[in-house]
Amino acid sequence: MQTNEGSIMGIYPKIGITGLPRSGKSAVLQKVIQMVQEERKNNSRKTYKDIIGGVQTEAIVEDGERVGYACVNVRTGEKGIIAHRNIDSRNRILGYGIDPTELDRVAVPAILEALDECEVLVIDEVGKFSVESEAFVAAVRAALEYDKPTLMTLHKKSRHPLLQDIRRRDDGRVLEVTPVNRALLPYKIHKLLE
Repeated sequence: MQTNEGSIMGIYPKIGITGLPRSGKSAVLQKVIQMVQEERKNNSRKTYKDIIGGVQTEAIVEDGERVGYACVNVRTGEKGIIAHRNIDSRNRILGYGIDPTELDRVAVPAILEALDECEVLVIDEVGKFSVESEAFVAAVRAALEYDKPTLMTLHKKSRHPLLQDIRRRDDGRVLEVTPVNRALLPYKIHKLLE
């Protein structure tokens, strides 16, 4: 099927999880990942690394306080610090210095490898920090052209063209995490992926 912009669309959904900061987007994503892994592991002989690939974001906490964020390759566990209070950078967001080269080093290869080698692609936190990397933006755009189930967390208020394009896709569903639906949303998303 072809959209009016000329991009090819497939049968697999591109699901965006959005919500206010600290609403539980990453927790919902993690629950869906666990559900998919269990289901697919029970129904095939594939290993965990063949099922889910891509990149997740995790908070860096020191002495009980959030001081930054790291991107993590889902398959290898390799990490890169993408935002931290101690990073000396002209580019600062929410008090964190941004290092887009770590996205280029860890996140971009994780996304591109998952396109060829995994059943489900995960891109955690398409938002303020990650869109500072042109290579990351290009990798996400490339990934969206693949007919592969894709789970993304999306910054709710960003007006970056990449996020605007994701929200407008005909093969996309953007679901918002709220206190009311947080517990049930992973089950809804899992069902959409089936």
